[in-house]
Amino acid sequence: MASSILSLASASLSSLENKQGKLNLGSNCLSFDRDKNIPFAKTKSLSRISMVASVNVSRFEGITMAPPDPILGVSEAFKADTHGNKLNLGVGAYRTEELQPYVLDVVKKVEKHMLERGDNKEYLPIEGLAAFNKATAELLFGADNAVIKQQRVATIQGLSGTGSLRVAAALIERYFPGAKVLISSPTWGNHKNIFNDARVPWSEYRYYDPKTVGLDFEGMMSDIKAAPEGSFVLLHGCAHNPTGIDPTPEQWEKIADVIQEKNHIPFFDVAYQGFASGSLDADAASVRLFAARGLELLVAQSYSKNLGLYAERIGAINIVCSSADAATRVKSQLKRIARPMYSNPPVHGAKIVANIVGDPALFNEWKAEMEMMAGRIKDVRQKLYDSLCAKDRSGKDWSFILEQIGMFSFTGLSKVQSDNMTDKWHVYMTKDGRISLAGLSLAKCEYLADAIIDSFHNEVLRCWSVASS
Repeated sequence: MASSILSLASASLSSLENKQGKLNLGSNCLSFDRDKNIPFAKTKSLSRISMVASVNVSRFEGITMAPPDPILGVSEAFKADTHGNKLNLGVGAYRTEELQPYVLDVVKKVEKHMLERGDNKEYLPIEGLAAFNKATAELLFGADNAVIKQQRVATIQGLSGTGSLRVAAALIERYFPGAKVLISSPTWGNHKNIFNDARVPWSEYRYYDPKTVGLDFEGMMSDIKAAPEGSFVLLHGCAHNPTGIDPTPEQWEKIADVIQEKNHIPFFDVAYQGFASGSLDADAASVRLFAARGLELLVAQSYSKNLGLYAERIGAINIVCSSADAATRVKSQLKRIARPMYSNPPVHGAKIVANIVGDPALFNEWKAEMEMMAGRIKDVRQKLYDSLCAKDRSGKDWSFILEQIGMFSFTGLSKVQSDNMTDKWHVYMTKDGRISLAGLSLAKCEYLADAIIDSFHNEVLRCWSVASS
C-alpha cells in the first residue's frame, strides 16, 4: 500500500466511506480490491467515479546517469568489437607477447606456499600487515635510509594507489584546511576525482609541451613558484602517466630547490617502481632525493603493475615526518581516517609482497621478472619507433617515442585523430592520445604504425578540407 499516486482526477473529496474491502485514507484516497489485489485511486468528478492506476516513483528519480569512466570504458568498447586486428591500448595492464594477462611466476610460487601453510583469513589491523608495511617502506626509501632508521616514516597499508591517495587527501582536508594541491597537466585521470571527492582544492601546473612532445620544464617551474606557499605538489615518481615523460636527474634537483624555497610539501605517486626502468632503486631515485634533503613528504605506492597484483588492491601511503614522534601521531590519524572509510585492508596481496621482499631468493626472482616485463615494453617501444620511421615519408621526428619511459606513450594525437584510430583501425585508446605499450605486441607494431600515420596525417588533411569547404 506504499505505492505513490501519479495523478488524481480531483483533490476535493473530503471523506471516503469506510466499507468492507476499502481503506479510509482521507480526501485523496486509495481503494484496494481484495479479490484482485490491485490498488487504485478513487476520485469524485461530476457524479462519476474514476480509477487511476498507481505508479511507483523512485526516491532516486533525481539521480542522473553518470558518464562512463574514460579509461575503463575503453575496455568495454573493445570487448564489444569483433574485428580481427583490434587492439586494447587503453588500460595500463601488462600483457604477454600473445596479448594475454600475465601472473608472475614468483607470485604463483608464493601463493602456493601460502596455501600449503594454511594461512588464515583473519582481519588485519587498521594499518595493515606489519611485515608488509616494513617491507614497502624499505623498498621505497632503502633499508639504510635515515628516515627508516630514525622511524620518521608513518606507513599504513592502503587499497592500492587509489585508496592510498584517497586517505592522504582526507588527511590534507582535515589538517591542512584550504591548502591547495598542484597537479600536472595532464595527469592520471583519477587524480582530480580523488581530490574533488575529498573536497581538496587543486590547480594545474604546466608539464607537457605539445610542440616538442616533451616536458615543459620552464612552465612547470614557473607554476610551482607562483603557487601559494605551503601547497602540496603532486609528482609522479617515475614513468609519468599519461605522458611517459620524466624530468632528468638535474631537473629533479631544481624541482626540489623550488619546492624547498616555497615551503611546499611534495606528494609523490609511485605506481611503477621497478616496472619503468627495470630497477627498483633507479625508479625510487626522485623520492630518495627529496627525503635526503630532510623534506617532509607524502608517497602513495601501488603494486598493481610491478607485481601484477591488479585485483588484489595492494599499496601503501607513507608520510615522512621531521621526527619519530610526529610520525607516530600522523600514523594514528591515518588509521582514524581509514577506520570509517574501509575499516582494514585485504590480507592476500600484503602477504604476497611481504613474502617476496622478505626472502632474498624470491626477491631476486621478482627483480628478474620485472626486468623481463620492462624489457619487453622497451622492445615494443623500439619496434614501434622503427616502424613509424620506416613507413612515414613526411620527415616527422618520432624520437619522442624512445625518449618516453614506462608502459605509456603520449602520441600527440588529438581527440579527432584518436577517434579515427578507434573508428577506422579498431585501436582502443584514451582520447588524450595516450597508448599503453604494455598492451602491444611486437607482431602488432607495424599495424599500429599504419594506424598512427594515417590518423596523424590524413585525418588532419580531412579536417582541414572540411573546414575549408
